[in-house]
Amino acid sequence: MTGPLALLDSASLYFRSFYALPESMTAPDGTPVNAVRGFTDTVARILVDRRPSRLVACLDADWRPKFRTDLLPSYKAHRVAEEVPEGGDVEEVPDTLTPQVPIILELLEAFGIATAEAAGYEADDVIGALAIREKESPVEVITGDRDLFQLVRCEPTSTVVIYVGKGWNKAEVLGPDEIAEKYGIPAGNAGPGYADMAALRGDPSDGLPGVAGIGEKTAAKLITQFGSLQELIEAAAAGDSRVPLKTRLRLTDAADYLAVAPTVVRVAADAPVEQSRPDTVPSEPADPDKVAELAERWNLGRSVERLLAALPKP
Repeated sequence: MTGPLALLDSASLYFRSFYALPESMTAPDGTPVNAVRGFTDTVARILVDRRPSRLVACLDADWRPKFRTDLLPSYKAHRVAEEVPEGGDVEEVPDTLTPQVPIILELLEAFGIATAEAAGYEADDVIGALAIREKESPVEVITGDRDLFQLVRCEPTSTVVIYVGKGWNKAEVLGPDEIAEKYGIPAGNAGPGYADMAALRGDPSDGLPGVAGIGEKTAAKLITQFGSLQELIEAAAAGDSRVPLKTRLRLTDAADYLAVAPTVVRVAADAPVEQSRPDTVPSEPADPDKVAELAERWNLGRSVERLLAALPKP
């Protein structure tokens, strides 16, 4: 029996590794490599614990896509370190993390692990596009962000989220039933229902204001009651007595936001994904000499050894 397709939210994983491990982990030249080692260890754990047959490390080609900021200028605006008028704003990233990202990419390439991105789109969109297009294997999305809960589904291909917000040792496997239990959304509508709830509730960490006065529990209750955000908006506009007057007024006040929020929140399933190589998990590194050289140059010894040991045996 073949294993699942694992889709890694790479930036989420290396950011969490960076903050979880001390910067005293350095290369011989003094460069911190805590994010590199933590990310490498996480990939090894994924291969050992989840046994995927295929794996793709998904990347942000644009962490703050123009099609989203055109609709909602506040989207991730608080994370902008430098505005670029023609697009491609620079994200605020710790100075000691920035030089580690190319090392991670070099290591993935040397191991022969597939990466994927889409010009003008976020990793979330890449993950969503690959998950929704998958027709053969069950999909496991590994992330530390809740945004991708919207992808959980049973049919036509099972998709679950391995949520590592509290680290791999406390990872949660969340499918439709778990999302339903966690947020009070019907399991049959868990993924789309979560996206609608998130748009209604808002998310300050992404610059989504939400509808004033409507929190997570109320948002989940309304989406459950009406089936979708669009049906809720239409019911409110029609004066449906099931929508309390106060809620109707709040929805009316937030009409401009609600007109664009679903497009901003939902993954772009039509993202033009470009993949570096086939996604089969390699049984041996594509370039063993390069792996050895990177391990020595960046002091990655034990982390690289763990990843080598985690590769499936031919």
